Amino acid sequence: MIEDPIVEEIRNYRKEHAARYGNDLDRIVEALRKCERESGRIYLNPGPKMLNSQVNTSTIETVTTL
Repeated sequence: MIEDPIVEEIRNYRKEHAARYGNDLDRIVEALRKCERESGRIYLNPGPKMLNSQVNTSTIETVTTL
């Protein structure tokens, strides 16, 4: 496998970042959310998309073969 120095740099940064928070995902996520809050940027959360639970059969076309 070819070693890519950019990929290695990113992996090392990720390991250092995780170690800074004790490899605790909850602490990492909270730190990222804190950075988002303090940045002053507006972040949009469109929320979940609602799916139709019923299929509208009037729009389904039947394909027939000869």
